[in-house]
Amino acid sequence: MSPLILGLLIAFTLILVLLLGVPVAFALGSVAIVFLVIFDGVGSINVMAETIFAGLNEFALLSIPMFILMGAAIASSRAGSDLYEALERWFYRVPGGLIISNLGACSIFAALSGSSPATCAAIGKMGIPEMQKRGYPDSLATGAIAAGGTLGILIPPSITMIVYGIATETSIGRLFLAGIIPGLLLTGLFMAWSLFYAKRNGFHFKIGDKGYSWKEKFEILPKVLPFLVIIGLILYALYGGVTTPSEAAGVGAFVCVGLVVLIYKMWSWRANWEILRSATRESIMIMMIIATAALFSYMMSSLYITQALAEWIAALDVNPWVLLISINIFLLVAGLFLPPVAVILMNAPTLLPIVETIGFDPIWFGVMLTINMEIGLITPPVGLNLYVINSIAPNIKLPTILWGALPFMLCMIFAIILLIIFPGIATWLPDAVMGAAQY
Repeated sequence: MSPLILGLLIAFTLILVLLLGVPVAFALGSVAIVFLVIFDGVGSINVMAETIFAGLNEFALLSIPMFILMGAAIASSRAGSDLYEALERWFYRVPGGLIISNLGACSIFAALSGSSPATCAAIGKMGIPEMQKRGYPDSLATGAIAAGGTLGILIPPSITMIVYGIATETSIGRLFLAGIIPGLLLTGLFMAWSLFYAKRNGFHFKIGDKGYSWKEKFEILPKVLPFLVIIGLILYALYGGVTTPSEAAGVGAFVCVGLVVLIYKMWSWRANWEILRSATRESIMIMMIIATAALFSYMMSSLYITQALAEWIAALDVNPWVLLISINIFLLVAGLFLPPVAVILMNAPTLLPIVETIGFDPIWFGVMLTINMEIGLITPPVGLNLYVINSIAPNIKLPTILWGALPFMLCMIFAIILLIIFPGIATWLPDAVMGAAQY
């Protein structure tokens, strides 16, 4: 059997196993083991444990549970509500200020927590009822929060970027920098669409009767600014050459947990145990996927499938841009059914050599891949953010949330087109701060 036919058989088997409801990590591991034993013999079992261990034997992986712990601490407190309220007080008199406050809070909280569902839940619990109270359309209120939550996997520090960097052996520091301007671009596009939609439908940005004094505006800042300072210090430590990503993540997690305990008086053992349990559960899930993805990648390489696919694509007489568009469509479809971490670990090691062969930058490709994953978070059938919004706003039907999120999906596609036309949107800042990359 040719490697390409074998690759199609493996892909079909994996999709079938996933459709049966098997968790991603166990699906990857079981398919890899079965095909290795069938085509490489029983002796291949001897290297499986070593391969799984090697997949986790990476110092940079320590940053993942640390950043997850940092996000869990922030998500378990009132930090999201305070952030939303702070922006609401400062932008209260600005036309459309509530939309700006919600999306701004989403982008900042997403950077703090690194979790899209946590961002939707934290900001949506306050933002959606407030927008409904002011008369904003339900579709706009829910769509804006669902889309704003996706920024968590693009704006640094991003778990998705860390996973991509480890899977493709590219600089995590460069990836973090590369996500900043596209993240701000998406935030701006979301705000622009929200304001345009509301005005086009004749919505008047009415100001409530209650205003906020300067005292009320400043009194909430001490609860919010320390967390923003932490993000700034983490980025400075990374790009100033002070620490590695893992060290910066460890210090950031320790300080965040301490701030949550001090600011929000979370002294009880039960509250802190919940933070640790939540962070441990998510960390183990991601680490299991990483470990079994390493075994899956080994199987694909051992059976010469990865190399054959790369050679076949390189031999095609196809315009590089057509090939790039095809890759984007593939990633978009994959993101509809699988979580971002799984898509990256399964496909990035195979796709990156192809992308580099046709002359595209791996950092730029990482940003584009991440935006494709963002689209998957607000698109059925998985569309995790849609279900989170539906759970915190059960009075709003799921189709309404979906239609509200659709224009924001188009904003993301427009951002991908801009990145393709102007790759400097992603590569300029890393090159300016860290120098031109050598590949």
